[in-house]
Amino acid sequence: MLADRIKTLAPSPTLAIQVQTQAMHARGIDVISFSAGEPDFDTPERIKEAALRAIRMGRTKYTDPSGILELREAVCQKLKRDNGLDYGPDEVLVSCGAKHTLYNLAVALLNPGDEVLVPAPYWVSYPEQVKLVGGVPVSVGTEEAGGFQVDPARLRAALTPGTRALVINSPNNPTGAVLSPDVLRAVAELAVREDVLLISDECYEALTYGARHVSIASLGPEVKARTVVVNTCSKAYAMTGWRIGYAAGPRALIKAMGVVQSQVTSNPSSIAQWAAVEALAGPQDEVAKMVGEFDVRRRVMVQRLNGIPGVSCVMPLGAFYAFPNVGGLFGKRWEGKALEGSVDVTAFILEAARVAVVPGLDFGSDAHVRLSYATGLETIEEGLARMDTAIRSLGT
Repeated sequence: MLADRIKTLAPSPTLAIQVQTQAMHARGIDVISFSAGEPDFDTPERIKEAALRAIRMGRTKYTDPSGILELREAVCQKLKRDNGLDYGPDEVLVSCGAKHTLYNLAVALLNPGDEVLVPAPYWVSYPEQVKLVGGVPVSVGTEEAGGFQVDPARLRAALTPGTRALVINSPNNPTGAVLSPDVLRAVAELAVREDVLLISDECYEALTYGARHVSIASLGPEVKARTVVVNTCSKAYAMTGWRIGYAAGPRALIKAMGVVQSQVTSNPSSIAQWAAVEALAGPQDEVAKMVGEFDVRRRVMVQRLNGIPGVSCVMPLGAFYAFPNVGGLFGKRWEGKALEGSVDVTAFILEAARVAVVPGLDFGSDAHVRLSYATGLETIEEGLARMDTAIRSLGT
């Protein structure tokens, strides 16, 4: 009864963990969740007010399927202001979140059998969206000891005549890695030389700690010409539920993505679009305050994780995730069974510590789990204390 493509499509593990945690809360079970990929801060008031103004002004009808001109212009202004990139409104597409943007891109770009290089660890939806349209995701590993920096030599070795595109995600979900300028230059040179499209996911761009985000598209006109920059209002402005993402790139490809969108969802919410105009074009003070708070939480979480036996964690330089290595727990026994991978470790932590984390298996690394520090310091302290106690109780 179902299409063949659905048989290999995996559900989002992060959303599945959230649903499971909510169900446990509903049964009265005290669970601390480090699974959510969204800021715990509220959307700034100025953005809410912009949405209310849009409602009162009757801006509640269909819009251009690719997004209102005012928002596409605001995206252009943001890309110039923050990234030194020049785009026109006809080179911008606004979608129902960055995930939707990426899916539009996959549909418009990939033919069955086309390969997409995806450095691992990766966001869970990259390979699944490629497979959904008949493409072939090719995982290319990175080294934890090197801070999960992408290795251009490994990318070069993974190239084949069927390679169509390469995904770059910096700051990275799940590792928090921020790619260095040297790495970005080497990747850009590779893409230009091999005529491969760069898909640059910059959704966590605003959330960096000491490292500077550089958009790979800013490294020269040849690079920009073969790059699609993907971003969102979700993370920097705590607007995850508003569902506004956007892409900027080659005019013909952006137009094709818009055609896809016009036949699937039409425009994103008109009200959310007007709120996003305010988010991008208005004062940016709230972003800096949020980053400062995340930085404090980041340091506390990583310090506590590194104090747990069998667990180690490199310091993330961006986003709001820690990606600890839990390989030291493999082989330890819980309820008579040895822990054999990140799924086992995740199940153990949930049941024994009442703490929800996400297994690294679906991010391309079974030796890790992902924790979000987009929650309060007290919650972080309590959750990691529970994990410490539970892990120390494991048998050998």
